[in-house]
Amino acid sequence: MYFSRYAFWMMALFVLLGTPAVLAQSSKAILKQHIYYLASDEMKGRETGSAQVEQAAQYIEAAFKNYGLQPKGTDGYRQDFTAKITRVPVTDSLRAAANIIGFLDNGAARTIVIGAHYDHLGHGTIGGSRDTLHIGEIHNGADDNASGVAGLLELARHYSQNEVKESFNLLFIAFGAEELGLLGSKHFTQNPTVPLNQIHWMLNMDMIGRYQPENGLAIIGHGTSPAFVEIFDGVTSDIKFYTSKDGNGGSDQTSFYKKDIPVLFFHTGGHPDYHMASDDADKIDYKALQSIVDLEIKIIDKSMHVAKMPFQWTN
Repeated sequence: MYFSRYAFWMMALFVLLGTPAVLAQSSKAILKQHIYYLASDEMKGRETGSAQVEQAAQYIEAAFKNYGLQPKGTDGYRQDFTAKITRVPVTDSLRAAANIIGFLDNGAARTIVIGAHYDHLGHGTIGGSRDTLHIGEIHNGADDNASGVAGLLELARHYSQNEVKESFNLLFIAFGAEELGLLGSKHFTQNPTVPLNQIHWMLNMDMIGRYQPENGLAIIGHGTSPAFVEIFDGVTSDIKFYTSKDGNGGSDQTSFYKKDIPVLFFHTGGHPDYHMASDDADKIDYKALQSIVDLEIKIIDKSMHVAKMPFQWTN
């Protein structure tokens, strides 16, 4: 039953990919399809080391392959590593984990990295849960971070199918073990499959599914390169957004920031369901999520017209 359900989701996804919707910049229907799969109860919270997080990795890998991205891991699309649980004592603290990496090779000298983590807290027993009354229940992690993975896959789809040869390569990374301390992005920056000195800048998405109009979308890292001033000039959206200078921020862009790489981190802010068993797919604002992905496309496209992205510290 588990594998037949997986086959159903994959078939439904690829049917969507074959519709005229692929010609649009981003598709609300496809974003929703990704999140409802990744944050379903069958995925059991995508805990690092679980069979379900491995199923999520295979789902992402299948999408990358379908989009025609080149494998850029150390074993095909995979970059395996060992993650350690340190927040709470468990008998199996060492867990198998993997980054899933796809490359859109445009024959360029430099590369833009686009990332999001795909793991979550499982049943809340590995630490990090705020839901002390429901430890042992599935933490689906729809916003954290099925929303970011959906954005990652939509950007991969857009740039692989827009029939434009961009002036930069694009490296798409689904990071493992973020919830255990940014372990996937740390592993990549310590063992890069594209030289770090060839990375133009890095865009990270973590919790982009719960847009709050009164607060707006936070774009963190605007101060990590003076080029972002030029890039953001004239950029508009149907959603409210604001920029923040510092490149730190509790997610995977921090690993790149610490390597002197300019970063932007897209985040719709905290909410009562953060790290709770109630972070479910039906609470995502899919219209706003689509607007966020379209805004990211505008920013990525503008950044391709900036020859250099000098780094500057902002702390």
